[in-house]
Amino acid sequence: MNALCLLPLGTAEEAVLEMLDRALSSRFELRVRRLNAVALPPGSFDPVRRQYEATHILHAVRAAAPDKGVTVLGVTREDLFIPMLTFVLGQAQLRGSVAVMSTARLSQQFYGLEENTGLLLQRALKEAIHELGHTFGLTHCPDRQCVMTLSNTVQQIDEKGEEYCESCNLLLTDARHLLL
Repeated sequence: MNALCLLPLGTAEEAVLEMLDRALSSRFELRVRRLNAVALPPGSFDPVRRQYEATHILHAVRAAAPDKGVTVLGVTREDLFIPMLTFVLGQAQLRGSVAVMSTARLSQQFYGLEENTGLLLQRALKEAIHELGHTFGLTHCPDRQCVMTLSNTVQQIDEKGEEYCESCNLLLTDARHLLL
């Protein structure tokens, strides 16, 4: 991967996109480019669940990819699911070039609490780093402080760190060398 693109899907918070522009560029030492926003695919909304199916959205992200050698992270504020789970915070192609993340459940307002922009940005960064880790071939890590640990709740996101553990970092370094 020689570039990373952020793809706003539907409505995405500008503050989140701006933070990801800066933070991911620094974190992965890559040029980050923001693509023009695209609508969520019409068939991805499930009216019964009132959520969007993440797999359908991954296909739309792949279709919006500008060219090969670019990883695209789709960002939306809409709530996502896959059929076997109540919700997902994000989804990525393992060793692929596309990922998607949702900020819906990262926001305090989702839980009826007063919004905390700083906390939203911190959670969004962890989720973005986590999903991009999957595109590099990283799987869920048993180290509870590693950003690659599985998080099913915002409390679990808050408890983990923003960094890859030593083992995941080594795997990431190896994967990036193969791609460069």
